[in-house]
Amino acid sequence: MRTTVLAAALAATALLAPTATATAAATATANATATVTATPRPVLGACGPGELCLWPKPGFVGAAQSYELSGLDIDSCVTLPTGTTAQSLANRTGRPVTTYQSAECAETGEFETYPGSGTWVPQSPYKVRAFKVWEN
Repeated sequence: MRTTVLAAALAATALLAPTATATAAATATANATATVTATPRPVLGACGPGELCLWPKPGFVGAAQSYELSGLDIDSCVTLPTGTTAQSLANRTGRPVTTYQSAECAETGEFETYPGSGTWVPQSPYKVRAFKVWEN
């Protein structure tokens, strides 16, 4: 696509006068490059205030699981539904959250605590299977 657009622009400018050719070629090349190279900015996943949001794939991809602080028991292990894991997360609970590789919140596997002030983790260092929300 890039070659076709650029070739068509250069071919069309070859029919113009010499001074117009240089200007038209530069404009066509700039327009073709801008059109082809424009990419959208990465967007963080949607996660509301007071929520812990977990995505199954890195980069906030897939259907998110959301847990509201008002519905969670503080200092209790919350196991993700059977057969599901998370690889990216957002902690907007306002409280520290520890994620666990173990489904039982065991500290024998990997675990990590994230502050609750709006922490966005595009890729967890392990598959999250459970979490705990802590008192401040």
